[in-house]
Amino acid sequence: QVQLVESGGGLVQAGDSLKLSCAASGRTASSYAMGWFRQAPGKEREFLCATIKSGRSTYCADSAKGRFTISRDNSKNTIDLQMDNLKPEDTAVYHCAADQELHNIVVTNPVYWGQGTQVTVSS
Repeated sequence: QVQLVESGGGLVQAGDSLKLSCAASGRTASSYAMGWFRQAPGKEREFLCATIKSGRSTYCADSAKGRFTISRDNSKNTIDLQMDNLKPEDTAVYHCAADQELHNIVVTNPVYWGQGTQVTVSS
């Protein structure tokens, strides 16, 4: 099993940048594909980006491409989400997730989830 804890959320203004981090404990992060999701009030959970176990390849949803970048540091058991040019519609709770299968992150439903960190973007 792996435990995930997100950090880095907060209140920012439109156009600002923010970097979220997710720390993994338990089994090492390198054992899992990992990704980021978000859920805004009243909306379904949305996949953003994922990275394979080694971190050499990443995948992002069209809505995240160009502004969001995922990275991982297996030596620190962390993954990050760099978010640039934030917009009010990016306001949501952001969750990191892990699964041994990348497909489960990108397409279906990963097994392990963090509690989330709130990001609020004011106009």
